[in-house]
Amino acid sequence: MELTRTTLGIAVGIAGTLFLGYCVYFDQQRRKDPLFKKKLRERRQNARKCASRSNAMGGPLPDMSDHEAMQRFFLQQIQLGEELLAAGDLEAGVEHLGQAVAVCGQTQQLLSVLQQTMPAPIFHLLLKKLPEVSERLRASMKASGGNCLQEEDVE
Repeated sequence: MELTRTTLGIAVGIAGTLFLGYCVYFDQQRRKDPLFKKKLRERRQNARKCASRSNAMGGPLPDMSDHEAMQRFFLQQIQLGEELLAAGDLEAGVEHLGQAVAVCGQTQQLLSVLQQTMPAPIFHLLLKKLPEVSERLRASMKASGGNCLQEEDVE
């Protein structure tokens, strides 16, 4: 049997209509789900939490594969850390310097320079806080790859 253009068009139209009906039906089922709004709220809260976490880290976290972005992030953290230390906010300044050390490719050399230029109590505070900052940064990097995706929520 030979398919004519008309029968092919009708078949495609029917298939498209069935697919559209399938989509509408399951969208309605999803919206009727009592957990849908709860899941939507949780997703939005997670997105807000990730955004606030990246702001607390001195802006959005850079792409680890982009060398220039990592370098900009490193320099930004050094500058913020120095400014905050100069302003007397030791905790936040050490936090930013710790992030700079955590993303630095030459950690030992940077620590050596910081040891020579910083007062001993502040440097010891940095060393004490460094594992915590590194772990938090690593967790944020993992989360930004998975849970902190910026996606549009369909309502």
